[in-house]
Amino acid sequence: MNPLRTLATARAALDRGEASPAELLSLAEARNQELEAGPEPLNAFLSTRGSGVADEELAAEGPLAGVPVAVKDNICTSRFPTTCGSRILDGFRSPYDATAVRRLKAAGAGVFGKTNLDEFAMGSSTENSGFGAVRHPVDRGRVPGGSSGGSAAAVAAGVVPVALGSSTGGSVRQPASFCGVVGVKPTYGRVSRYGLVAFASSLDVIGILSRTVADAATVLEVIAGHDRFDATCQDRPVPRAGAASELDLSGVTLGVPEEYLGLGLDSGVREVFESALDEVRRAGAKVRSVSLPSTPAAIPCYYVIAPAEASSNLARYDGARYGYRTAAPDRLLDMYERSRGEGFGQEVKRRIMLGTYVLSAGYYEAYYLRAHEVRLAIARDLERVFAEGIDAIFTPTSPTPAFRIGEKLADPYEMYLADVYTVSANLAGIPAVSIPIGNLGRLPVGGQLMCPHWEEERMLGIAHRLEDVIGYVHPLDSAEPATDDAEGRPNAGVAGEEA
Repeated sequence: MNPLRTLATARAALDRGEASPAELLSLAEARNQELEAGPEPLNAFLSTRGSGVADEELAAEGPLAGVPVAVKDNICTSRFPTTCGSRILDGFRSPYDATAVRRLKAAGAGVFGKTNLDEFAMGSSTENSGFGAVRHPVDRGRVPGGSSGGSAAAVAAGVVPVALGSSTGGSVRQPASFCGVVGVKPTYGRVSRYGLVAFASSLDVIGILSRTVADAATVLEVIAGHDRFDATCQDRPVPRAGAASELDLSGVTLGVPEEYLGLGLDSGVREVFESALDEVRRAGAKVRSVSLPSTPAAIPCYYVIAPAEASSNLARYDGARYGYRTAAPDRLLDMYERSRGEGFGQEVKRRIMLGTYVLSAGYYEAYYLRAHEVRLAIARDLERVFAEGIDAIFTPTSPTPAFRIGEKLADPYEMYLADVYTVSANLAGIPAVSIPIGNLGRLPVGGQLMCPHWEEERMLGIAHRLEDVIGYVHPLDSAEPATDDAEGRPNAGVAGEEA
């Protein structure tokens, strides 16, 4: 077994003396080079540490001692460039580590490299990167999801056991679903955003991708907690990693929103989700139908608020202070216009223009303020359901499995709908997790759990038990061949078994 598959296998290899920390980094480098070889490279990493690192540099004490990890390239690191997947920051190197990165290092982890992403985390497929698209680790003709597609692909493919991502509207859970891994979005304010390059400041959170819930819980315990450098980071008890293995499903009540079984849900994804529900019921959990009537407004609400905040946050990239500057500008305004026009990609420009429009005079109240009213309605819907005795809301993570590269690029709204089930948790600021629940042929399908604010321990405990009872087998861990039906879509199946 690949010792980099999980934290447990990596730590076991270290504890038994089968590998040193430097050898694990070398193994990660070799695995990454293997995935980059050939005509369809995975392209999960934008920069890597390489091999040959001295053991003593990584031999710290802590729960992650000696384990290689990856960091999404919109999270600042002093050792590696931080590009945000954008040509406008090509080669930029931060003078400091983000708080989450600093805490990983303090726990003994070695940062192996920075992962590819949609430019400034704006996208759902990682096709918007200024440095080329990331490919799906199972089917290289498909996308890994986004915007944390590089982190999800790197974990699924066995380069590193865990990676940091970021989530503004679903950018950890949706790629986790597509790639067949676990993706955790903590409560807003649980993990410091210091060093996370801002997209939409009221929505952004740092999240975790891993192969198991236990690994994600371990990393969350490491990176969570108050930070004086982030005014939004709350001083609350840190979730205990061990709590993820203590909960029993008996007595747990899961709510399934009726709205999430529509909204363009693929019939195969629904079949896998309902099979997972059957397993949950057999394990003793209660399942109740609930209603979240504001759900259809979540995508329109998100695509007013997030671009509005982005238009403000990205105003700093002007070619004057750092990052890309156009060659031989005629005057100051020409430098601004050409630097931004040449440095930003199409999707980032689209969102900046949309955000500037909704904040402009005459439209602010009609769009931006109205969107905040809708955001409040979405949060109240969720609060009402939890107050009715629901321990967690259980839904599909995405309405479809991974789609083909280029399939949705011509229709931005179709691309945005890939996050239709995930944006509500970001708008409300509540914690959510995606776990793999089955496969359509060889394409993974994820299920999402949402819980009230600050209840990560309960959420991860439920997720851990679901992980046990569903018994998911990743396609890369299965010998089953890839098979499509006569219409070119995967056959429905669970745990890698063909239907």
